[in-house]
Amino acid sequence: MAVKLMETLVAFCKRRGFVFQGSDIYGGLKGTYDFGPLGVELKKNLRQAWWTTMVYERDDVEGIECTHISNKLIWKYSGHEDSFSDPLVECKDCHTRMREDKMVDKTKCDKCGSTNLTEPRPFHLMMKIDMGPVANDEDYAYLRAETAQGTYINFRNVMDSTSRKIPFGIAQHGQSFRNEITPRNFLFRTREFEQAEMQFFVEPGTDKEWFETWKNIRTDWWIKQGLSEKNLRFEPHSPDDLVFYAKPPTGDIEYKFPHGWDELEGIHNRTDYDLGTHTKNQKEFDIQATVKENTHSNTKLNYLDPQTGQNYIPFVIEVAAGLNRGIIAVLNEAYAEEDLGDGKSRIVLKLKKHLAPIKVAVVPLAKNNPELVALAKDVKNRLQKLGLGRILFENTGNVGKAYRRHDEVGTPLCLTIDFESLEEKPASLTVRDRDTMKQERIEIDQIETYVLNYFKGE
Repeated sequence: MAVKLMETLVAFCKRRGFVFQGSDIYGGLKGTYDFGPLGVELKKNLRQAWWTTMVYERDDVEGIECTHISNKLIWKYSGHEDSFSDPLVECKDCHTRMREDKMVDKTKCDKCGSTNLTEPRPFHLMMKIDMGPVANDEDYAYLRAETAQGTYINFRNVMDSTSRKIPFGIAQHGQSFRNEITPRNFLFRTREFEQAEMQFFVEPGTDKEWFETWKNIRTDWWIKQGLSEKNLRFEPHSPDDLVFYAKPPTGDIEYKFPHGWDELEGIHNRTDYDLGTHTKNQKEFDIQATVKENTHSNTKLNYLDPQTGQNYIPFVIEVAAGLNRGIIAVLNEAYAEEDLGDGKSRIVLKLKKHLAPIKVAVVPLAKNNPELVALAKDVKNRLQKLGLGRILFENTGNVGKAYRRHDEVGTPLCLTIDFESLEEKPASLTVRDRDTMKQERIEIDQIETYVLNYFKGE
């Protein structure tokens, strides 16, 4: 069961400490959100799952981390400075600002229905910041609008320092910033967001095959994060929506969010535009894309094949996921309201084990019994050393309520330390499974092995 309304998900995220409105105590700041105690763990786990798959489990991808503040020349030659804008329309009656391409009816205001609208005008999405002690028209930089540009300008550095041969990829995740006209749909479109992108550099002529390969790899990965196939589809960009440097069948992996089908991850054939636009001595290479003449770059971003002697600017297959959007998708997919019969029900978050913000909760039966508490803390500390993620000592004194709370936040296992745990030889505890609600007794001395096998078995 998925969430029917985005408002349900927003309320749930605040109530259970996943996501809060940014600057909340001062009335908020539209398009900004803070991740709470559980949200930061979920985001970290989704990020780590991506990094493990994209970097650790492959032998042809390296990782980097680039700065948030970038030289303005990067954005000049990337094309962002000239063309990175959305068409802005403002209602003259209620003063609502809208993206023309997202309006329900381009002749009427989405909010009040007035036809008294301004003509569309470009609204620049780049966030400019002042540099140096005095603000002026020359000393400025940009907060990066995407992580990809840092990857392109470091292509030569990575290739030379790792001795990589084409084909290979460079992966990066991190914050990006866009001055959105109309932030909307919770975490879906915000002014500050986290991307997880990988640029895969290939020989021209092999790009179509690699595009299909990466489209399938990335779709399968989202399914492994708990998204159902019926809620995923690949939507090619139409000729009208295709970026000028992109090559068909560039498109998006879309997910059926509470607000409808929308982009989850882009799979793009960016041809040789990106390395071609940033390279020194462009005329030395047969660049297929149309690029701006670069008079500032001091580095050639080409590849010389040591086997064939072929010298070319590589094509780029980009896989670009929004982690914030991924959070909405996995929460939406995992959220369920179950009827337990006899007038009882529960909310349960059936997250994949590796994504769960809290892996295990250890619950003493009585919070005011020193022996139970001491044994529970010992079990908690032993499990924490396994490095699986957060293990929580839950000392509420009400086991039933603890189970319901941890069902709702997606904790896969609850371990209860009871009075039998103190009396039995060998000592044991109760293990409760989130999804089945079944309970079993496990010897405490075997608990590390049990928990490790449980999480490895996913």
